Amino acid sequence: MASPFPAPLTSGAPVPVRRARRAWVGALALAAPLPLVLAPPSSAAQKSETIAFDVPAQPLADALTQAARQAGVQILFPHAATRGRNSRALRGRMTPRAAIERLIAGSGLRIVSARPRVVTLGLAPPRTRAAPAAAPARKPVWHSPPPTGPGEADHPVEIVVTGRPMSSPLTAAETSYSVTVIDDARLAANITRPTAELLRLVPGFWIESSGGEAANNVRARGIPTDGFSSVAIEENGLPVQYDGALGFFNTDQSFRVDDTIVRVEAVRGGPSSLFSSNAPAGVVNFISRNGLDHRGGALALTVGPEAYARVDGHAAWQLSANIGATVGGFFRISDGRRNTGFRADEGGQARASLIWRDGGHELMLDVKHIADRVAFYLPVPLGFADDGSVVPIPGFDPLADTLAGPDTNGVAMRSARGTVDFNLDRGTTTRLTSVTAAARIPLGSGWSITSRSRFRRSETQRNALFPTGSPVPAETFLAGLTATARSAFPNTTALALRYAGSGAAFDMAGSGLTLGGNLMTIDLPMREVVTDQRLSGTLRWGGTHQIAAGLTVADYSYGFHRYTSTALLAVEGQARRLDVVALDQAGAVIGRVTDNGFQRYGSLYDDADMRSSALAFYAADEWQVAPEVRIDLGLRWERVRVRGRVAGTIAVDLGDPTTLADDVVTAPSGTVTQVRHHYADAGWSIGASVGLSPRSSLFARYTDSFRLPSSSEFIGNPMRSDQASVPIRMAEAGVKHAGKHLTLSATLFYTRFDRLPFVDRRFDTVTNTYVERTAIAGTGALGAEIEALFRPVEPFDFTLLATLQDSRYRDFQFTELVGGVPITRDYRGNHMVRVPRLNLRAMPALTLAGGRLRVEASLALFGRRYADIANTRELPPYTLLDLAATAQLKSGWSVALRVDNVTNSLGLTEGNPRTGAFEAGDPTSRYFLARPEFGRTLRLTARHRF
Repeated sequence: MASPFPAPLTSGAPVPVRRARRAWVGALALAAPLPLVLAPPSSAAQKSETIAFDVPAQPLADALTQAARQAGVQILFPHAATRGRNSRALRGRMTPRAAIERLIAGSGLRIVSARPRVVTLGLAPPRTRAAPAAAPARKPVWHSPPPTGPGEADHPVEIVVTGRPMSSPLTAAETSYSVTVIDDARLAANITRPTAELLRLVPGFWIESSGGEAANNVRARGIPTDGFSSVAIEENGLPVQYDGALGFFNTDQSFRVDDTIVRVEAVRGGPSSLFSSNAPAGVVNFISRNGLDHRGGALALTVGPEAYARVDGHAAWQLSANIGATVGGFFRISDGRRNTGFRADEGGQARASLIWRDGGHELMLDVKHIADRVAFYLPVPLGFADDGSVVPIPGFDPLADTLAGPDTNGVAMRSARGTVDFNLDRGTTTRLTSVTAAARIPLGSGWSITSRSRFRRSETQRNALFPTGSPVPAETFLAGLTATARSAFPNTTALALRYAGSGAAFDMAGSGLTLGGNLMTIDLPMREVVTDQRLSGTLRWGGTHQIAAGLTVADYSYGFHRYTSTALLAVEGQARRLDVVALDQAGAVIGRVTDNGFQRYGSLYDDADMRSSALAFYAADEWQVAPEVRIDLGLRWERVRVRGRVAGTIAVDLGDPTTLADDVVTAPSGTVTQVRHHYADAGWSIGASVGLSPRSSLFARYTDSFRLPSSSEFIGNPMRSDQASVPIRMAEAGVKHAGKHLTLSATLFYTRFDRLPFVDRRFDTVTNTYVERTAIAGTGALGAEIEALFRPVEPFDFTLLATLQDSRYRDFQFTELVGGVPITRDYRGNHMVRVPRLNLRAMPALTLAGGRLRVEASLALFGRRYADIANTRELPPYTLLDLAATAQLKSGWSVALRVDNVTNSLGLTEGNPRTGAFEAGDPTSRYFLARPEFGRTLRLTARHRF
């Protein structure tokens, strides 16, 4: 296959690659002092069972935190239960367990679990005090029985580390922002789901996971951007991809959930934009297992229809008192969630990590490799009934069929530089290797330095069939081409449709409809380095201040190399390509409007290499003013420099006089436009939390944030001048309660965007090219979120996740020329696209047989939405019913069955953006394109824990 792209402009390694290498060397230089500081301590604690403690009398929470640092362990405890309690001084040599039990004696707390490096405290049963243990442990590994008394100890305390300056114990109920925790058990039940689909467990997030395993969309709190452009995905506190807004490069293409992940924390709004890049709407932090805190392992096999099979596994073990190791990953094969006619998904992920911890010092090294290819599903054809309801097109099942199929796979596309092979069965192919290093250095007196760095190298190729326009009856389509055909072939008396390749006549007995489709292939090589250095500690002045100041440096370079040709398709499952031939009076073929099923070769061509460098400074303070009052303050300043080269294009005629398909082929012109921009902005946030009781609190927060432009905005238009920092204002207030029978978080929120560029990139089916227009406008959203877990009586529990919001466009008005006449478009007050007013998920469950059997239902309701900004194309409301059951068997075995979309509900998640983001095509047409939820899906999993 000849590449349609010219050779690099410079000799040797491409410029972005060389610069990424230099950036990685610079990051290593930043971390160079770490090994000198992290030499193992000479203290006898390294080998002895006892440690020298020196903890002065102080508030109990501070004493536990200081003792944890001296012991080199993490102590998790309900912070509210320590309010107003002081500890006695603790001095002398003893085991860490003995030290903790002395500190909490008489406090109403007790040890409910103790893993090698993590100790969890909970409330003691009524009229019971935690008694100190006299016998010291003989081994560095602790084992404690689970709590047996009633009350809060029966429910694990969730300690939050995401969106905070320090990792000192703080429960989700005590934070001054909204956070959702997905624990190990919930993860295990959903481990085979795509990353985006897993986030449906987070209220406030509107998830579109109908694209398949990757390249999906997430929106939060009415923020009007798609993909992962406003929600950051992190792994162990570092971004998986610094900029989630890169075109055709969603973050979930670079990340897979597997069994090595032990916990997920999802922060919505609040401080997410302080500590994370490109995260005004939120940050989702995936926390992996390590061999010191999560010893053991599991192996699981999941099977299902569509020839689906997936193996997941992990093993984490303690190599010595101070060193742990973890390995794990997954491998999966499937013919796809829709009928493609070929294997759609195949590949997996592998990870290995090491951790060393001693006396508060910590080193971690993690290596991960992804080798995976997955199908990308796009909108399918649908029709309107006479009453306006959505109905399937005859012969096309919208729940199971797709236009992609064998006839659009392995097709040769002509270009100015030779033939380009289009391999649809490769879908989105990702080859990614990342290396992460992290260190924690205690400085004494409660201060420490935390260093995290990640290098990532990836090669991504995307191959997909993007349908264009709307389905059109064959007779109507041919009538629209008659004048063009007669101009090119003067003796034309009729046009005919034939299947490409075979030449057989088009079967009008089917749907009788035709549709355009862009066969698009994109190569996306990337190199990225991100490093974060953070100084944190505790000060006591007017209360207790937990302070952090940090510096984040990122440098990433990537290529964007795209070639697209527009085909003509029959509207049917696994669509076949069609040719339009010109016939003379005798019925002989005298010319071809198309060629091999293509209406136009080279309808899109892009060749660009971009580089971005980011520098961010942040600082935050958790100020415990009083036992019941905490104030959180934070700020962030960030600068981004964008550099790159974008190849110019021209239209060429490939010279075949028998067809029109090669008359206007987009090709490189030989010119290059340089891109050089830099942007900077600052934001801040203030929040407060007030404890009403040990179990309840109120919180409020205001955030003034921003979103800096992405380098990919310049690929299609390197001369654009409408890019600037987008101001974002967010406010939230709510109540939290963590009780025996009810855990509740209820939040009111307001979000406002200003000066946001909205781009309408519509594919013109007459010229087979994109037409673009841009408007600058704002948005506003007012809403409420509820996350509740109700446990009225055993064995029943009920979870409710709900979001009600009113998201609208502000100042969205512009004038354009239509046929030489100025027309004013006014979208002010229109509802935001795709986001439902009501998004609700109710999950009743029963836990039976002494906890060995759990049965759960999930009923999700999605309100009406709109496919376009003009609100002319309404997407109807729909419900989804999922069922799941898990049985715990003997010897660590379990079996789980999950059935999604039990009722085969036809739920439309989005329209077709290629018909227009501002107005969704012809509102009078009987046919349209939209992307539905997948039909009924079954997964059966057998798991063994060891």
